[in-house]
Amino acid sequence: MDGYERLTTLIESAWEEWNGANAGNGDLSLDAIGDVLETGLLTPHDAERTVERLVAVALADVGHGARESALHAICTASVHHELPYRVVEPLAVGADAFEPLLLEYVLGILGATHDRAALPVVERYLRHPHPEVRREAADAVYELHWSPERRDSTGRGHLPPTRDAHAVCDEDPESGAERMMGIRKPLT
Repeated sequence: MDGYERLTTLIESAWEEWNGANAGNGDLSLDAIGDVLETGLLTPHDAERTVERLVAVALADVGHGARESALHAICTASVHHELPYRVVEPLAVGADAFEPLLLEYVLGILGATHDRAALPVVERYLRHPHPEVRREAADAVYELHWSPERRDSTGRGHLPPTRDAHAVCDEDPESGAERMMGIRKPLT
């Protein structure tokens, strides 16, 4: 068995443990999956397949600890693998169901996709009542708009914004994304 087979075997063993742990008490198996994702050694296909399963756990009716472990593992994967938005899109669809602590993970994951398709969901949280959620939303908006990984049609990266997203979300919660992006509304 080579090193890669050992990694995939570890993941499969952890899933078996998760499935045998009454699907709610197997946080350690989810942590083990996160550890394998952290190596960055999985193929894109295997990483995406693993993250899809973790997304299902994060959205399932399981304990808070299991959902947090799944989201943490997805965050870890997003640092070491380029995850397409389509893989984590169910988190965007179900974002409103997450409590603030877990919502912070979701917003970070969506921002890490560098896919502007996530913007409408992320921008909604710039006005969230919890400042930590607003800050994470601002970070995600920044990543989605200005990340060096995000390229325009010429292949050039975007220039950084002239206004910090955090300044907007910490100001008037009614200011919205328009002010952050420097978009001026016409005077009426």
